[in-house]
Amino acid sequence: MIDRGHDLPIAGQAKALGISRGSVYYLSRPVPAADLAVMRRMDELHLELPFAGSRMLRDLLNKESIAIGRCHVATLMKRLRIEALYRKPNTSKPTPGHKIYPYLLRGLPIDRPNQVWAMDITYVPMARGFVYLAAIIDWFSRRVLSWRLSITMEADFCVEVLEEALARHGKPEIFNTDQGSQFTSHAFTSVLQEAGIAISMDGRGAWRDNVFIERLWRSVKYEEIYLRAYDTVSTARASIGQYLAFYNGRRPHSSLDRRTPDQTYFDQLPHPAAA
Repeated sequence: MIDRGHDLPIAGQAKALGISRGSVYYLSRPVPAADLAVMRRMDELHLELPFAGSRMLRDLLNKESIAIGRCHVATLMKRLRIEALYRKPNTSKPTPGHKIYPYLLRGLPIDRPNQVWAMDITYVPMARGFVYLAAIIDWFSRRVLSWRLSITMEADFCVEVLEEALARHGKPEIFNTDQGSQFTSHAFTSVLQEAGIAISMDGRGAWRDNVFIERLWRSVKYEEIYLRAYDTVSTARASIGQYLAFYNGRRPHSSLDRRTPDQTYFDQLPHPAAA
């Protein structure tokens, strides 16, 4: 977005775009190995205790002889893209120019494929460093419709995941996300609006609003990610891809009457769509 060769000074461009001038000049640095180890443990604790905020996580880490303060924990929580999951007053301000949409799923019976899709992003630890995993699932069948790995949380890779799901599976009636800047961006919401899809967004910090994709992350991490130490992004992509194929096609779900997501999704589709 910033054109360093433009006649308008960088400060003026940054102001016009509503971003910090300092962010234009900032050069990212590798995350220290000590922070990576703490982030891995925080991610595990968050799955186990999703209600734990920065104070509780600090205390839990301190009890494990990890010397860390609350502010540092809060910084790493933002990098991990996690927060304590409980209902809080929605006093946060959205990113300038980004619209927050209401939550549409409360009390709604979910009884067919492609009625509701949901999307989220989670942190994936590697042997050295980390990446982010984004996925879209069908709420009714729990089937993973598309996914991507990325080294950043920019909106572009989320748009790619969305466009792939739409191209391969048609479109849902409702699309649900959290209020992350990737999902409230015009680049992302415009794809949904142009397709005539109703946009739904979780209440901030409301753990029940996107519970099915939270369960997916728990399965992926305990059954795949935490058992590995990926050396490269390509290795992570191949291994996670194999797991998600197993998750869709072979892993039975008790909530689906021991059927697989593939069986539940395709058996309920109209025949032309299923083909």
